Amino acid sequence: MKPEKYWHSVTLQRESCKGCTTCLKQCPTQAIRVQNGKAKILKERCIDCGECIRVCPYHAKKAVTDKFDRLSEFRYTIALVAPAFLGQFSKSEDCDLILTSLLYLGFDHVYEVAKGAQEISAATRELLGSGELMQPAISSACPAVSRLIAVRFPNLIHHIVPLRSPMELSAEAARKEAVEKTGLKPEEIGVFFISPCAAKATAVKDGVTVEKSHVSGVIAMKDVYLRLAQRIGSIEEVKHLSDAGRVGTLWATSGGEAAATGAKRWISVDGIDNVIRVLEDMEDDKLTDIAYVEALACPGGCVGGPLTAENNFVARSRITRICETMPELGGTIPPEVPRSWDGAPVYRPVMKLSEDLGVAMQMALDLEEIAERLPGLDCGSCGSPSCRALAEDIVRGYAKETDCIFVTRERLQALLKLAREKHLDLPDDLEE
Repeated sequence: MKPEKYWHSVTLQRESCKGCTTCLKQCPTQAIRVQNGKAKILKERCIDCGECIRVCPYHAKKAVTDKFDRLSEFRYTIALVAPAFLGQFSKSEDCDLILTSLLYLGFDHVYEVAKGAQEISAATRELLGSGELMQPAISSACPAVSRLIAVRFPNLIHHIVPLRSPMELSAEAARKEAVEKTGLKPEEIGVFFISPCAAKATAVKDGVTVEKSHVSGVIAMKDVYLRLAQRIGSIEEVKHLSDAGRVGTLWATSGGEAAATGAKRWISVDGIDNVIRVLEDMEDDKLTDIAYVEALACPGGCVGGPLTAENNFVARSRITRICETMPELGGTIPPEVPRSWDGAPVYRPVMKLSEDLGVAMQMALDLEEIAERLPGLDCGSCGSPSCRALAEDIVRGYAKETDCIFVTRERLQALLKLAREKHLDLPDDLEE
């Protein structure tokens, strides 16, 4: 796997940024700094969770996704539909109607990712029953969580269930099915995932557990919603396209995946801050009585992704009602489609101060000394997310101690005191 360079979906629109520090304080990996009045994303630390997209009051953070004109690059196109998509429309809770509406956008076919989720649920049950997994086992479905573990919790990498995401599994199955149906070459078929989050877009371009994605492109769920919201109620010819079951569809909401594993002792945690707390407890061996952890970066699960259109509580309610009329299980993935990932996530030592051990130790000592001198208020006014982060930025050469307004004020006060003692004339406004 590729351990160093990563493509990112989450990007900054500098012209829209006001340097307000809101994103600075919310980033779970401290991947954002504010310099010269503008935010800056440290790419090596970013996990594309999209939290900055969610909280930015000026909409200066964006997710890079594909546009609809990319469909013209292929002779046959498939909309790969995430289960969360079913909860986006107030005018319909009819799965067939929602899926049919995608054909009106130019797609030739639709394929439900819920079918891949069902297959992964079955595979997870098998692995849990075999005793092969290190427990607590951690779901591999959320790419933001996998990257978080690779950055901050390398000791937990081997706890991640070694299974591909439902998106990848479904994409490969959908393309194989289309090749058999149309007689076209695999490269002539475009498979486009309709995504609730930025992390999935990143996973397709530069995945953690797949060498090469079977997804041709990722389109933001919100973009699809905007094109369909007014049209969906006027569709007259509805095709029977839904063949997924409730087990896979409930993956859209927190707890759906974990319940499908059949594990007797599981927990479901959503929201990146909550995920971090649970992973910290795992590192401290506080979850030894838990067999399975469903960890999702977005609040409420995929229905709370930053690229969705509907309130996540409302979307969850709709999906729950939709699932009441669904069969327990639906279609299955072709047996020749592999379920295991291509390789485990690779530890990304972005917190390492230096490759040279001696230099790193001296930098660590300097960091502690600087941190002791800082006020410990973690106000963010310096452009770093915390006082300790500022100390780290200083030893790395990215910042100065005087970037802290409290340090600067103390030094100015000391200079003023010295000037007074020496009876120097000072401007009246400086005295004030």
